Amino acid sequence: MRKIAFYGAISLDGFLADKNDNLDWLFNTYTEGEITYDKFIETVDTVVMGRVTYEEVLKLLKENEEFYPNQEKIIFSNTLKNDIGDVKVVQGNVVDYLNKLRQKEGKTIWIIGGSAILKPLVEANMVDDYYIQIAPILLGDGKRLFEKMSHPTNLKYMGTSQMGDLVEVRYSKIRL
Repeated sequence: MRKIAFYGAISLDGFLADKNDNLDWLFNTYTEGEITYDKFIETVDTVVMGRVTYEEVLKLLKENEEFYPNQEKIIFSNTLKNDIGDVKVVQGNVVDYLNKLRQKEGKTIWIIGGSAILKPLVEANMVDDYYIQIAPILLGDGKRLFEKMSHPTNLKYMGTSQMGDLVEVRYSKIRL
């Protein structure tokens, strides 16, 4: 069965994006040394995100830069109805869809972005690994990575890395 992983950054006060869904604050963070993204992305063949995250990621791409060129791309949306080029647009229950997807042969499925997709997966105990980079900024307001959950989720500590001003913490779900 394929793994599902969350890999992403938050502000020190726990926000994934500012109140306007903006991520500029993250790219003003000083990073140096080994960046864990390059190693992580080699393990991934499918990226999954919501429409808002998709639109924000597109804004960050440089001219002629491809949108995750070597991965299958899946966007969950209630407003988009048709696929966009090689991006598959999906409506419906994220847990049901990803339960079927993880049964297929392949590498890790990367969950990018917000709590609308992450929360039901966490509550269904489907996220295997968490890679969370903490940026040295207090946004004060915005979109939280983890919204109120219906129950606690215990995780196992797997390690930390420092990349300039960013600190990455890694956790895995506890397998029973």
